[in-house]
Amino acid sequence: MRAARISTLEGPDSIEIAEIAEPVAFPGGVVIDVHAAGIAFPDVLMSRGLYQLKPELPFTVGGEISGIVRAAPDGAHVRAGDRVLALTMLGNAVAETAVVPADTVFALPDAVSLEAGAGILFNDLTVHFCLRTRGRLAEGETVLVHGAAGGIGTSTLRLAGALGAGRVIGVVSTEEKAEVARANGATDVVLTENWAARVKELTGGRGVDIVLDPVGGDRFTDSLRSLAPAGRLLVVGFTAGEIPQVKVNRLLLNNVEVIGAGWGAWVLKHPGYLAEQWAEVEPLLADGTIAPPQVVPYPLERTAEAVASLEQRSATGKVVVTVR
Repeated sequence: MRAARISTLEGPDSIEIAEIAEPVAFPGGVVIDVHAAGIAFPDVLMSRGLYQLKPELPFTVGGEISGIVRAAPDGAHVRAGDRVLALTMLGNAVAETAVVPADTVFALPDAVSLEAGAGILFNDLTVHFCLRTRGRLAEGETVLVHGAAGGIGTSTLRLAGALGAGRVIGVVSTEEKAEVARANGATDVVLTENWAARVKELTGGRGVDIVLDPVGGDRFTDSLRSLAPAGRLLVVGFTAGEIPQVKVNRLLLNNVEVIGAGWGAWVLKHPGYLAEQWAEVEPLLADGTIAPPQVVPYPLERTAEAVASLEQRSATGKVVVTVR
């Protein structure tokens, strides 16, 4: 089969399409003919050996897929011919065939295309975890998300209202990205220049209840200042490259919190959590309450470009690679 492989840790440009053997089915595994695979920022880091988990070289990029079940074990909740989406977690996604544990495979709602399905699990379940489990989002609260035109950003804009937010503010770097944020459901959009002052105006000086930050960098202190009393700043990632530091006296001033939101680590330590998440998210996707992601598709041969678009921060929306 064909797969997008990394043999040297030299960044996205080192990704090559190679012929490799199909994965061997294991007990309890579901064999899936992959139609599309999602790309996320960990793929950028892994291509340079900078992620906390470092697979042995060579490895196949990607952590989520959509496709058609070829074979499933007896008693599984899916069967041959089903349209599904699934998590491979870290690696082994951008390939023509994947074998994954049955508990990471879910039936794809009829209303969602296979292409869009490849862009749901990693980002949407991360955002669901952030807002529900770690952020304790309450009905009517205001959510602000940085990098609002990116994968996590657009997922936040799509999900927050369905999960109870009364207002969702997106922070973006360009007018083009502002249009993407509005199309994905932002109540308000502000540009990164002087964003904190604009948010203060929009909220009448009160601030926001939750900041979801996948960017990090030099905007972190202003994010703390932008929180309302008892507000929560959710640390999701550091696409800006710089890991900020917190002067904890700022937390006392307004009784605010900085909260780590590492969805992958949580899933590994809480068996059954994925199923709990999907039980809430799937019906909302099926009935249209949550819109499917507006994906940015790349053919398999351009996987390196797909990953590079995240590193260069030029991607708008969820990036996926179409395999079939």
